[in-house]
Amino acid sequence: MASGLLKITFQTINTSKHASQLQHSTTPFLFLPLLTQNHHHCSHLSLFPSKPLHTTKILPLPVYSSLSSSTPPTTKEEAILQAKTSLSTTLEKPLNNPKLAGKLKKLKQPRFRVEIPVIDDSPESLSQLAVKVFGETPMRRKGSPVKILILWPNSDLTKAATKAFDSLSSNFVQHLDISSVSTNGESRILNSADVAVFLAPEASQLAVMRTASDSLYPKPVVIFNPRWGFEEESSFGELSGFVGSFEVVYSFMGLEVRGVLRNWKGVIFKCVRDGVVSGERWEVLVEEEGKLKVVSKFKARPSITEVETVLYNVMAMNSPITKSAKFLKNLVSNVTGKK
Repeated sequence: MASGLLKITFQTINTSKHASQLQHSTTPFLFLPLLTQNHHHCSHLSLFPSKPLHTTKILPLPVYSSLSSSTPPTTKEEAILQAKTSLSTTLEKPLNNPKLAGKLKKLKQPRFRVEIPVIDDSPESLSQLAVKVFGETPMRRKGSPVKILILWPNSDLTKAATKAFDSLSSNFVQHLDISSVSTNGESRILNSADVAVFLAPEASQLAVMRTASDSLYPKPVVIFNPRWGFEEESSFGELSGFVGSFEVVYSFMGLEVRGVLRNWKGVIFKCVRDGVVSGERWEVLVEEEGKLKVVSKFKARPSITEVETVLYNVMAMNSPITKSAKFLKNLVSNVTGKK
């Protein structure tokens, strides 16, 4: 049974797209937002409900028996393990090549992004998530342990995380309120880190994040569970380029297609494997006969509109009306001999 981490809240809104094409249908499509992002800003879509559905429910994602990092997770533990493994293996190369910066005129700073779905974003919950991902990190560097600096969006999260990590027997993780990075004492902490992680940052803190990232150059930086929606990023102005410079190494969000005759479940998923960021595709998977089937792949993160179109096409191909039309077309072709 899927754990609480993989439960996703959803609701629907009206949209007029495809309405003229679907006059005989009443099946709504739903887009389920990740709650790792700002839970006050949730993007939803519904193709054509007759009226808005104002009820909100919690729905666990479907369970699939696979421990492979190439398939979506089924439990809280598996999601954390996938994200942790993907990030740590991706960071190993830049962490073990410190002299490379002196050999090149301008080395591109390693910037990565991780998104894990969570329901509870309280200080206690997020600090425990940080412990599970970074407390016993498998990141390796020749000669000495990796020093991790986690930059939190406020003092409450910083205090909760410091307390949570104090219980570890060996701790190479420091915590800092991002608002204090400009002070001299905190700048020394920033410079002593091997890798910095912005955990649950707010969109209003992007300018400070960029300054901190520049100070850390060429050391790697990570955005973990940002509290803004992907659709917002185009409105960030000059900071859009900074946000876009972070390569997503792990992301996972749920989908549901609610129909009159059946409900479908699925996911949007990306996972960098073996530490090599080599253009992994974003996959849209839908459940069919108890298994997840890839119905579309994207080179870049798909927008809500693109996901809507994919779900519309899947529904249209499998609706009784469409299947009847295909049957009649095939029957006519067989009778006339035309293909």
